[in-house]
Amino acid sequence: MMKSALGIRCFLPNNYFVWEATRPIADCNICRGVNEVLMLPNITREEFFTYAYSYKPILVKGAAKHWPAAKSFSFSFFKSLFENIDGAYESTEEDCQFLTFKTDFLSLRDVFAMPQSRVTLQEGESSWYIGWSNCYPPVLEVMRQHYSRPHFLPADAEHAHVDYIFMGYQQGAVMHLDYISRLMWQAQLQGHKTWRLNPPPECENVCQGFQFRVEPGDIFLLDTRQWYHDTFIEEGEFSLTVSSEYG
Repeated sequence: MMKSALGIRCFLPNNYFVWEATRPIADCNICRGVNEVLMLPNITREEFFTYAYSYKPILVKGAAKHWPAAKSFSFSFFKSLFENIDGAYESTEEDCQFLTFKTDFLSLRDVFAMPQSRVTLQEGESSWYIGWSNCYPPVLEVMRQHYSRPHFLPADAEHAHVDYIFMGYQQGAVMHLDYISRLMWQAQLQGHKTWRLNPPPECENVCQGFQFRVEPGDIFLLDTRQWYHDTFIEEGEFSLTVSSEYG
C-alpha cells in the first residue's frame, strides 16, 4: 500500500486491470462529435471561460513560451534540485509517485545516476522516459518559481498541490486512463509530442479516436479520466513537460 498522487493511501496503485474493471461507465456525450483537438491561440481568461470546463481536448498554442521553465528546466536542473534539497529523494520513495513506464529504473535516484551518454541518448544507449509527482513542498516551491498556473484558467479554479514532471525520449505513456480528481493541463516545454486519444470502449459506436502534435510552448488540456491516451515523442528529441490538475 502506498500514497497516490492525491495523497490518499490506496491498494494496488499500479493495477490498471483492477481500475479498469471498477471504473464507472462513461458519459458518451463528452466525446460525441469530437474528432479533433480544439486549437486556440494564446487566449485571455475571459475568452477561455466558455471552454474551461467543457471536457473537450483543448490545445492553447504558445501559452507557456514565456515561462522561465522553458529554458531553465532540464535533466541537470532536476538532478541538482533533488541532490541539494534534504528529503527530496525520500519524498518520491515514500509519499509522492514515481512513474517508470517501460524503463528499468527503480527510483528517481537511479534516473539521476545514469551515465551522461544515456541521458542524451547516444548511439547504443537504451531509450528512457519517466515521470514523477512533486508533492514535497520544498521541491514544489523551487519549481514554481519557474512557471505559473496557466494564465487563462478561471480565477476560482482549484490548483492541485501536486505537479508532475515527465521527461525522456521516444515512447511516452502507453494507452491508459488517469485516476485523478480533476481535469489535467500539461505544458510542453521541450520537444514535440504526439498524443493519441481514444474514447472509452462503451462509446466507440458514437465517438472516434484521433491524434495531434504538441509543440514547445503549447499547453494541452484534457479530461484524462474519460479519454484513453498515449504519447510518442519525435525520434531523437528530448521531451520535458510540467503537468497538474485544475477544477
